Amino acid sequence: MNRLSTILILCTPLLLSAQLPAPSGEFVPTWAKEAIWYQIFPERFRNGDPGNDPTLSSLKGADPQEMPKAWEISPWGSDWYKLQPWELQNGEPEMWKHLLRRRYGGDLQGIIDKLDYLQNLGVTALYLNPVFESPSLHKYDGATYHHIDPHFGPDPEGDRARMATEDPLDPTTWVWTQADELALELIRQCHARGIRIIFDGVFNHMGLSSFAFQDVLTHQQRSPYKDWFIINSWDDPTAGTRFSYQGWFGVLSLPELAEDDQGIVAGPREYIFAATDRWMNPKGLGPAAGIDGWRLDVAFCIGHPFWKTWRRHVRELNPEAYLTAEIVDRPEVVIPYMQGDEFDGEMNYNFAFTCAEFFLYPPDMRIQADEFDRRLRELRDLYPPGVAYASMNLFGSHDVNRIASCIVNAGIGSWRDWGTYFSISKALENPDYSPRKPTKRELRLLQLMTIFQMTYVGAPMIYYGDEVGMWGANDPDCRKPMIWEDLAYEDEVTNPDQSRRPADVVEVDRELFRHLQKMIAIRKAHPALQTGSYRTILADTIADVFAFERKKGADQVFVVLNNQDDQQRLDLPNLPPGRYVDLVSGLTFVSDGQRLPITVPSQWGCVLVRKP
Repeated sequence: MNRLSTILILCTPLLLSAQLPAPSGEFVPTWAKEAIWYQIFPERFRNGDPGNDPTLSSLKGADPQEMPKAWEISPWGSDWYKLQPWELQNGEPEMWKHLLRRRYGGDLQGIIDKLDYLQNLGVTALYLNPVFESPSLHKYDGATYHHIDPHFGPDPEGDRARMATEDPLDPTTWVWTQADELALELIRQCHARGIRIIFDGVFNHMGLSSFAFQDVLTHQQRSPYKDWFIINSWDDPTAGTRFSYQGWFGVLSLPELAEDDQGIVAGPREYIFAATDRWMNPKGLGPAAGIDGWRLDVAFCIGHPFWKTWRRHVRELNPEAYLTAEIVDRPEVVIPYMQGDEFDGEMNYNFAFTCAEFFLYPPDMRIQADEFDRRLRELRDLYPPGVAYASMNLFGSHDVNRIASCIVNAGIGSWRDWGTYFSISKALENPDYSPRKPTKRELRLLQLMTIFQMTYVGAPMIYYGDEVGMWGANDPDCRKPMIWEDLAYEDEVTNPDQSRRPADVVEVDRELFRHLQKMIAIRKAHPALQTGSYRTILADTIADVFAFERKKGADQVFVVLNNQDDQQRLDLPNLPPGRYVDLVSGLTFVSDGQRLPITVPSQWGCVLVRKP
């Protein structure tokens, strides 16, 4: 990418932002401010038990609604866009149908098997995309909220037989399936390693296959669930009407739950509360046996009264539970949700937007260092104390193109323009989108962004596979199977339109992994980087250099970021005299109390601490 360049610049501060004091007297749980989050899309993380793999019948009810003529489990290491023989046999031209029908067999055992890997990386908290029973690969079309998907556990058919004995309206009849028990084992093993775990709560809508909606389809107005959904009309030959209902944003596979002035109406509300009890206090064993909180899907679609009541219930179950919301909107729209009576934090997309605008966009789209500082300050100051520290600072997720591919395709549009960018960052919809693997130079920019992510205010979140260099366009390409060193992968040579491109080797990027591992270790070793105060010390728009201080007690850390293509030699002003070690490179610099001369490589950063 083209960038402004300088050969030698002695920098002076151009903008000093207001200091953000260390958090105190907050409503957010302390552990959430110290967390290193890792997001797992379960179906694509690891196939730990091939014996529980999905079957053709398990797809019934998922989009696309037509069942395929031929179907098999997809090979984990296959070329992503390459159509398999059974996909060719189906003879459908729409690529999205093939990709949505694919199942690779990821399950809970696969997550358990890789907890040592996550611990070695430095992860301290897991966020799992939906794990509840559902026919889709993504599971945002829940069939239930109180059972783990049978194909995530060891006995799918046995679990279905057990579930058939229940009355869904009576929690006293709910059984514990083998998949449910495996989820409790996953929680136990996470906690034994000091890793917290939260589930994805999708309470705005259910799926076509849900027990409630299926009963409504069958019994219409006679169904005990008739008030759960937004029904426009019933089957009534006399009146000449057909059954019609509201799907979330018009998506009919996601029938939307009804609301009143209390938020979600009584029936589904009581069910959600009972499911919440089940996973936060399983079998009455207390919060230590349950999940540590929730990520709430499309939280902005549900009325505030529900969230206020539900939060009180959650905190009664576990006073240290963490609640984080998906609200992709302007910062001012998010404010009402973060006042201490609904959520503790958010999936911080505005952090991602701001970072993209400073680090990776081409010159005509990029913001300068002073504007970067201003936007960061706005986000820090937006909410009550502690929220900025507990929000998930992400670069990627299951709903955006992977950050590596965002770098490859920088300039196609503004990520902040969510509605437009969501479509143009899909390789299936934008023929100009490049699906290729990022270069080493492009991944170096990701390493620079990681230095910032791991030293800035907020809880860093890693989307599975970003640590090993995975790439992919927006949904569904950002949901490829995880890359593991012990598995074989075909080169990616196929484009979305089935044309061919130069081979991209699919393999673990060990350099990127080690860099992220080091930066996580640096963050965990310094309380200042987790919960310390923040102060900007340099925002130089000419040199494209940004520097700041994190401090907690005697722990003081200075971070310097060079966003230029060229090496920068600069002076940091007014640092206490002494010897400073860069924790990233190991190099030493000396301050005379007036200035600290340092050299920062191109597109790189330094993390400086004073040594005796």
